[in-house]
Amino acid sequence: QVQLVESGGGLVQAGGSLRLSCAASGRTFNRHAMGWFRQAHEKEREFVAGIRSVGLTYYAASVKGRFTISRDNAKNTVYLQMNSLKPEDTAVYYCAVAMGTAIPGERDWDYDYWGQGTQVTVSS
Repeated sequence: QVQLVESGGGLVQAGGSLRLSCAASGRTFNRHAMGWFRQAHEKEREFVAGIRSVGLTYYAASVKGRFTISRDNAKNTVYLQMNSLKPEDTAVYYCAVAMGTAIPGERDWDYDYWGQGTQVTVSS
């Protein structure tokens, strides 16, 4: 059974940093694209960052230059380093894996498995 478990969320002041982790289990994902999405209160879920199996990365314009996605295939884990956080980054953050491709998409339906989410709150 495939499971994705996020951790590392919390409350931080504007300008601060957090590092999210997503540990995958049930099978190996080193050949698959992985991504991070977020959903703010009463808003649609949106793409944040994605990473190819070979490590190439993609970012939403709103986080480019502040967030860094990375992966450790040996640990079956993907990370999201978030720096210079802003109140508008407040959301539940989800990791996801796309089983059918090594290239991360920016749409929900590009991904097959999702974690339960971790809350990130940035105070002003």
